[in-house]
Amino acid sequence: MFSLMQSATVYGVEGKEIAVEVDIASGLPQIAVVGLPDPAVRESVERVRAAIKNSGFTFPMERITVNLAPAVLRKEGTAFDLAIAAGILAASGQLNAAHFHHTMMLGELSLNGSIRPVTGVLAMIEQAKKSGIRRVLLPIANAPEAAWIAGMELFGITHLMDLRPSGSEGLEAIRYTAEPCSGSKGYIGLLTENKPLLSPDCGDYSDVIGQQLAKRALIIAAAGRHNVLFSGPPGTGKTMMIRRLPSILPPLSEQEAIEVTKIYSAAGKLSTDNQGLIAAAPFRAPHHTISTGGLVGGGSVPKPGEVTLAHHGVLYLDELPEFSRQTLEVLRQPLEDGIVTIARSSAVFHFPARLILAVSFNPCPCGFSGHETIDKRCICTDAVIARYKSKLSGPLLDRIDIQLEVPQPIDLGRSLTNSHSKNLSSEEMRQQVVAARAYQKERLSELKINTNAGLSGSALHRAMLIRQDAAELLGHALQTLPISMRAHDRIMRLSRTVADVEGSPYVEVQHIAEAIQYRKLCKL
Repeated sequence: MFSLMQSATVYGVEGKEIAVEVDIASGLPQIAVVGLPDPAVRESVERVRAAIKNSGFTFPMERITVNLAPAVLRKEGTAFDLAIAAGILAASGQLNAAHFHHTMMLGELSLNGSIRPVTGVLAMIEQAKKSGIRRVLLPIANAPEAAWIAGMELFGITHLMDLRPSGSEGLEAIRYTAEPCSGSKGYIGLLTENKPLLSPDCGDYSDVIGQQLAKRALIIAAAGRHNVLFSGPPGTGKTMMIRRLPSILPPLSEQEAIEVTKIYSAAGKLSTDNQGLIAAAPFRAPHHTISTGGLVGGGSVPKPGEVTLAHHGVLYLDELPEFSRQTLEVLRQPLEDGIVTIARSSAVFHFPARLILAVSFNPCPCGFSGHETIDKRCICTDAVIARYKSKLSGPLLDRIDIQLEVPQPIDLGRSLTNSHSKNLSSEEMRQQVVAARAYQKERLSELKINTNAGLSGSALHRAMLIRQDAAELLGHALQTLPISMRAHDRIMRLSRTVADVEGSPYVEVQHIAEAIQYRKLCKL
């Protein structure tokens, strides 16, 4: 007897439809799984055998062949368990195969037959919809996540015995009853237009005393999605300010939220307790011991790295020179293209990586080169400083739009005691960012680009309404300063964002001047 069930797997961050073919023939009792299964898939044989027996069904004592098609793709994970079990039961006549026609089945089996949740459900449900499948049988714990894909019939189950509904109702007896959350109305209901979505440990910029220039730079970086670099001696607030960057970012749009949630689901970092999309921009801060694969993704079947997990959010690299140079250099292509491409012999994987790169470091290993005081002297030799900064290549620095030196605050005691001193709060800064983003969205709507960081080529020149004197200043800077053509375009994009923050339709001289002065650390 033969049966065919539909399942899926995750390749990179995208779902792939997999056909689970089961054939039962006369012969010695054994079961073989073919179609490039990994160890977790091969081990499903024992899980399926025990689950079938412990659920009141009969496991066929015949020769069973399970084929996972297409056979050229390597299969990994435990999401095939349910489809394999249903295929065996249908081929042996214990279930009506017609009930599962055009139905995708996802789920891991425990030995007692209960259904456990799996990762990557959002990507797999999205692929099912693209393939024309509208019915999905899945663990009840994954159903709220899957419900964000509109137009799908979901059937959430908790046990293998649920596959045998009473009467002739088929799957209708086990339909997932919760209303799908998809659609703009449901998503907007999660958000409050004027309320920032903060992580519990994010903090507020009102805690940062002084550093108005650095706060201004962060507003511009958040408004246009520009990369930012802070350099300065220890204790000036570099890390403190960058870690508060999520507090001024606007909430993700619905499409962005689906993309981010799909990435975290595919990476296995989405909790089954989560009842909605990830609505706040992600913030990732890996340790400097991270490997190249951990940063951009890797593995025999590549998984997303920190760069992709920071998609539509912030990737923070603290103490940048402590990272290995090889690890840092892999960032050059993602920062330029907004995508990570990983090639394997069997396939090429693409991971989205549109983010704000935020980095910080000290001027030398001891931290006081160029910032010496009577009590604190730099103890680093020129050779040590040169070796320390050699990790930072020119091409990588060229891709960072805002490069700012953060000094020690002046008159710190007066700022602490002066009740009239005003520190910008996260809410005040966020209002400026939201206004600038709205201005950009309206201006760039025809180009289908959301922020100025995405402008390039002809789109950049179409978006630039620049005054004559401002254009002359930019041309003069290109001739007299060590600015590459890439840096020239980045200065144009940055000046456009400065103008957006100011609410100006034209790029003025002061906007170009401010964008140029943010590049003064380019030659470290």
